[in-house]
Amino acid sequence: MTRRVVGIGGTLRASSSSELLVRAVLNECEKLGAEARMFDGPTLAALPHYNPEVPERTEGQTEFVEAVRQADALVISSPGYHGGVSGVVKNAIDLLEDTRGDERAYFDGMPVGLIVSAAGWQAGGVTLAALRGIVHAMRGWPTPVGIAINSIEQKPFALDGTLKDESVACAVELQAKQIMAFRLAEAA
Repeated sequence: MTRRVVGIGGTLRASSSSELLVRAVLNECEKLGAEARMFDGPTLAALPHYNPEVPERTEGQTEFVEAVRQADALVISSPGYHGGVSGVVKNAIDLLEDTRGDERAYFDGMPVGLIVSAAGWQAGGVTLAALRGIVHAMRGWPTPVGIAINSIEQKPFALDGTLKDESVACAVELQAKQIMAFRLAEAA
């Protein structure tokens, strides 16, 4: 069975480091046999603000929620804006409240790889912890390997967008392996 992995993240700037990191993890998952789908920052920014009192969804909102419903795993990346999850990423996560009544609500039983790119180490760590808290609240299983980079000190990508930093590449590969190897224990 092919594992479906959905990537969520980035900024309003196309090819941001947070977007490229998600794409790198998705590429590694594809090498391991996954089918991957990406919702980048510009795509997420086009989603209207989540409003629980408006049950009608746009085509983009419906497409996003349905992709997550069909997913076996997720990769979520955010820039570390002031130590918190960015608005476009948080809005997308909030939209997944639409899955609360599903047989598999939220991220129940799903491995979720987490990534943060921040202009400093403190913001990276705090934002990664915030994402872990969100995933736990939504019944997901954050992978043991979370990736946080300091975009001021680290430049993991070449100008063409390829991953050039060996330590970041190792973390990306390990996170993908954890996503693909995750199996929820069957109830006895």
